[in-house]
Amino acid sequence: MYHYTESGLDNVWLESGYREHKTPYGRGVSIQDTEGLHELIGESIVSAKRRIIGTELRFLRLEMEVSQRDLAAMLGTKEQTLRLWELNRKKPLPGSPDRLLRALYQDCMGHNPSVRRMLKKLADIRERERTDACFRETPTGWEQCEDKTDYARKVGV
Repeated sequence: MYHYTESGLDNVWLESGYREHKTPYGRGVSIQDTEGLHELIGESIVSAKRRIIGTELRFLRLEMEVSQRDLAAMLGTKEQTLRLWELNRKKPLPGSPDRLLRALYQDCMGHNPSVRRMLKKLADIRERERTDACFRETPTGWEQCEDKTDYARKVGV
């Protein structure tokens, strides 16, 4: 059996699906279907009935091809917090980020980016200065004005 530490996880062993060969630098290993293997590893992580730990978080993040900064924003935390979660290799994630990461990973790997798109949009929300909202009633119902200053200019206020 081959201890597949190249995944970044220390608990992955391969019974088959790899080939050992000699190189000028020593023993080499080739994996026939790395992409399929990584999909299965990711699926086993998110379907496990235990909380995700730091090494698994990093593995999933890399598989989703998301930066620490972007994933932190999607999970509603700071980049430094996410970095600490990854560094604390054996420590489980808190409940809400754990559940959200599972949903995000499954959605992302299912090639249906609706959750990822929504989280990306939410991550892009910045604290903005509160502005007044303007609404008007029309014969077909209520609608929002462009903004209060445009409305005031149009009606001469």
